[in-house]
Amino acid sequence: MRALFICMVTIMSISSAFCQRGFQWAKDGKSYTIIENSEIVSYQLPEMTRKVILDKSMVTLSNASEPMHINNYSFSPDMQKVFVFTNAKKVWRYETRGDYYVLNLETKLARKLGKSLPASSLMFAKYSPDSKKVAYVSNYNIYVEDLASGHITQVTKGGNRKLINGTFDWAYEEEFFCRDGFRWSPDSRFIAYWQIQANATKDYLMLNNTDSIYPFAKPVEYPIAGEKPSSFKIGVVGADGKATRWMNIPYNQDRGNYAPRMEWAANSAEVIVQYLDRKQQDSKLLLCSAATGAVKTIYEEKDAGWIDILPSWDQDYTYGGWDWINQGKEFIWATEKDGWRHLYRVSRDGKSETLVTKGNFDVMDISLVDEAGGFIYYLASPENATQSYLYRSKLDGSSEPERVSPDSQAGSHDYNIAPGAGYAQHSFSNYYTPPVKELIVLNTHQPIAGSASVSGALAKADKAKSPVRFFTIKTENGITMDAWMARPANFDSTKKYPVLFYVYTEPWGQTAKDEYGAGMNFLYRGNLVEDGYIYVSIDNRGTPVPKGRAWRKSVYRKIGLVNIGDQAMAAREILKLPYIDTSRVAVWGWSGGGSATLNLMFQYPEIYKTGIAIAAVGNQLTYDNIYQERYMGLPQENREDFVKGSPITYAKNLRGKLLYIHGTGDDNVHYNNAEMLVNELIRYNKQFQMMSYPNRTHSISEGEGTFDHLSTLYTQFLQKNCPPGAR
Repeated sequence: MRALFICMVTIMSISSAFCQRGFQWAKDGKSYTIIENSEIVSYQLPEMTRKVILDKSMVTLSNASEPMHINNYSFSPDMQKVFVFTNAKKVWRYETRGDYYVLNLETKLARKLGKSLPASSLMFAKYSPDSKKVAYVSNYNIYVEDLASGHITQVTKGGNRKLINGTFDWAYEEEFFCRDGFRWSPDSRFIAYWQIQANATKDYLMLNNTDSIYPFAKPVEYPIAGEKPSSFKIGVVGADGKATRWMNIPYNQDRGNYAPRMEWAANSAEVIVQYLDRKQQDSKLLLCSAATGAVKTIYEEKDAGWIDILPSWDQDYTYGGWDWINQGKEFIWATEKDGWRHLYRVSRDGKSETLVTKGNFDVMDISLVDEAGGFIYYLASPENATQSYLYRSKLDGSSEPERVSPDSQAGSHDYNIAPGAGYAQHSFSNYYTPPVKELIVLNTHQPIAGSASVSGALAKADKAKSPVRFFTIKTENGITMDAWMARPANFDSTKKYPVLFYVYTEPWGQTAKDEYGAGMNFLYRGNLVEDGYIYVSIDNRGTPVPKGRAWRKSVYRKIGLVNIGDQAMAAREILKLPYIDTSRVAVWGWSGGGSATLNLMFQYPEIYKTGIAIAAVGNQLTYDNIYQERYMGLPQENREDFVKGSPITYAKNLRGKLLYIHGTGDDNVHYNNAEMLVNELIRYNKQFQMMSYPNRTHSISEGEGTFDHLSTLYTQFLQKNCPPGAR
């Protein structure tokens, strides 16, 4: 459900606007490479001296007239070779399957990896640390290819859709960010990998009615809430393909367990694994012997709510990583055990730990561990939960947090810091300043000559012209929430306007963020605000804002109740404003926001008169176990909480005008969930409008004309049932 967790205007107007394709820092932190016009080029800092590393001729195959499209690239550790990822195909959310070509930078020769394997079937190719081999996944098995001879060794056997080696099933990928499922040992002799055993996991049959005359079913291994998850094993196999040594990790045969993180433990003798119980309330770190499989627990933490794994709030770790320091004697670990998300340095045996980030604030993202410089850099915002800034703390825990972002730049910052912390790629926006990306000298925070300038962009931005204002709302039960409101330029406080609430409300979505795109509605054809709507979004308890553990986990076993109650109470405060027309109140959201829209329409029909719910979970018992059980517990123990939080339970209360939209090919929130909701509305003779998009996924983005159709439908329904304009 997290796939559409933020307002998509942010994705469309920010990410595509300033992303530099393939940006990678060099190991020494003094230059970077990017993709430009089908070439890989390097820029040396601070002079910005440009050098072509891989020209078009090197990426143009002998039988081709055009250079291959570079989806991604990677340099070998010895910097003598680079492989190019091309012909990429989507696997669920991302294009992680395709072809790889290795190019020798000295001989200028290119060679395709995995020539004997099917086209566009290779995944997650990685050089061995000694630069002599490459490992990759194809058709659920791991292969090792010798770069000198081209010899390919299949190191795992028997892989198939139900026995997955080196990658993951749907639920692990969606909810734990697990995609790349293997790691080279530092000495290049071994590979540690996950094996996911999905043979006992029930299939959801995705029915395709559009791609052939006869419909056909596509099975997806998908464990819903209450179902045991796919089991896992962690193995170590030789690069020569000799037998796998399985780690002796205990497994709860009745309930199941999870292993969302695994890495080599700063040597080639041990593997470290994060091991979670089924309810994700007990996290153990296991140190495993690669030679014998023996396992010992070195660190454990428990939470009465749930434990967020690192990639869930810092996606730099989606494809792996573990922050070892002090020559592998310690590592950096995050926990909320003191009420805030803080970073600790923990000894290898787990017996001692030191708090590194001190204060009543949450670490929002780890930017860089600069051991040589003695600092850890991270994002935080102690004073304003709608914003983010760069801070640093001494690694020995001896200092108070030091803000690095300039005081003059209020808004949302992000940093891609070079090794050594000399330079950084700095991204910034706020609600009235379009996104800017600059290269800076980190210790002075000054832009490099020739780079864009955040200061310059702020100087040109006109705050007064923005229709958006940020504010806080305090409800009658004492809960204070952040919000934004967008109003028309010709706003007249003596008249009354319709209001549209944009909602997400669940633990995967913060909507009241001070960044460009706040107050915009990407689905509305035209300008929502200038057409005469007031547009509002509010972050309730349970949303992942940096307000501490208690804020975020207050919704445990109460999603659909606490978050929905907060939104309704806040809406009542908004409706007290003299310029709000209480007869024209609309709400909309996508995915978790669609669920919230339904719950608000059904539980508080006296407030919300019009609703548009897209790809919503109507019944929490239909959604995947990792997500739903993390926040709601196990249906076997507290089924009533799932029922009480589900919109379907309250469908009989619908009074207003509802538009329900769903893709029949949604692999995330399945279409049967929609039909359960529809049946309940029919049962109580509740009239509503529905649009199902044939064979479209959770994003409803496939097929010619789809977005225009969706946008037109959305706009016309809103204008008809919640007419715009002041009265």
